[in-house]
Amino acid sequence: MIRIDGSTGEGGGQMLRSALSLSLVTGKAFRMENIRAKRERPGLLRQHLSAVLAACEIASAQAEGATLGSKTLTFTPGPVRSGNYHFAIGTAGSGTLVLQTILPALITASGRSEITIEGGTHNMQAPPLDFLQKAFLPVINRLGPKVEIRLEKYGFYPAGGGGFVATIEPCERLFSIQLLERGEIERRSAVAIVANLPRSIAQRETDTVLKLLNWDEQSAQIVETKNSIGPGNIVLVELAGTNVTEMFCGFGRISASAESVASEAADAVRSYLASGAAAGEHLTDQLLLPFALAGGGAFTAEKLNLHSRTNMEIIQCFLPVDFVTTEDDHLTRVEVRTLKT
Repeated sequence: MIRIDGSTGEGGGQMLRSALSLSLVTGKAFRMENIRAKRERPGLLRQHLSAVLAACEIASAQAEGATLGSKTLTFTPGPVRSGNYHFAIGTAGSGTLVLQTILPALITASGRSEITIEGGTHNMQAPPLDFLQKAFLPVINRLGPKVEIRLEKYGFYPAGGGGFVATIEPCERLFSIQLLERGEIERRSAVAIVANLPRSIAQRETDTVLKLLNWDEQSAQIVETKNSIGPGNIVLVELAGTNVTEMFCGFGRISASAESVASEAADAVRSYLASGAAAGEHLTDQLLLPFALAGGGAFTAEKLNLHSRTNMEIIQCFLPVDFVTTEDDHLTRVEVRTLKT
């Protein structure tokens, strides 16, 4: 039984999700105490409980403490089963994070899976669905599986009510890859999405991004949609390089002007471009686990934040790997090595 103190490191929900993913893949049980201890509302919230229940369903697992608000969880997995699954979070909690919890186990399962998830699709505390489609999954697919996501309905915070479908064609084993250079930027775009909100908000956002990044008008796009229960807004800036695509976002919210939301995304783009790294800050955190499961590989990262460093520690509780990091002027090289047992 692996024991984990959820109050260490960044002390958030990612520790639990990574532990669940790794437990499913390795078959190792774990007990986590002080779950989300460093958050304003510690313990399991709806989206975290949804991730636990999804993990239980795909592996007939046993979970003690799987209740709202619980600060302790004991998880004992069974064999992972591919198939068709439907998970409803019931709030604006992130559906993308629930998918990412069970995805590592399903990409090497015995057969094809189709996962339908209802809940939040665009949430400030999680990667938006577009990020998974454009940045995360293309790298995952290079490791061997074939994963695709289709948006059914937008689910912006706080109304939620969105949904998407993921299809997963697994592979027998994951291949290690080298992702050291982003290559030439072949495509760039700034997309502002407004759901049940005035088009003028999106126009101000794209105007701001183009001005700050010195891009021409052909790089901008506005998406107006009624395919959402509530109002919502997000700015998505995409940089498609020869070797990797990165995406940066700014979330619309009552307390922020359209210009400030767009500036958040533009600032993240400039920081990434200046670094020369292949993976931005958030993609870095999400690549650590699949690279570790592949047993090797390397990539360059814009930065290693506390989130990423904590994730490394959780991964090493389950897998015999080492993360060798080398810092350069503006980036960090991350190499995964399998330890001899």
